[in-house]
Amino acid sequence: MTQDHPNEGVEKETREAEERGANPNEFVSLNAKGISNLDFILDIPLEVSVELGRTKMNISDLLQLGQGSVIELTKLAGEPLEILVNQRLVARGEVVVVNEKFGVRLTDIISPADRVKQLGS
Repeated sequence: MTQDHPNEGVEKETREAEERGANPNEFVSLNAKGISNLDFILDIPLEVSVELGRTKMNISDLLQLGQGSVIELTKLAGEPLEILVNQRLVARGEVVVVNEKFGVRLTDIISPADRVKQLGS
């Protein structure tokens, strides 16, 4: 399916929604005034986590774990870590050491379009 106008489908859905009585959203532009209106959300805390890998195990295997046990993860060594904000993937990165603490250097930022697609799943 090709469209002559890239927003043709969106415009059609907007018209249909308005016909059903929906009101279009109005978004504030991010000029100086718009940014100052966003100030009230800047202090909202978000949970940021970095995922090294995952695995599944039976309860019997979990109960056998002890000091020195090794849990094998699904990711390969050298694969990028996943950076999650409120349990949603937003970026990938690699481990770095900063002032004797672990950190993550971002190597790939997930596009806004892909982040929106995640919301549906």
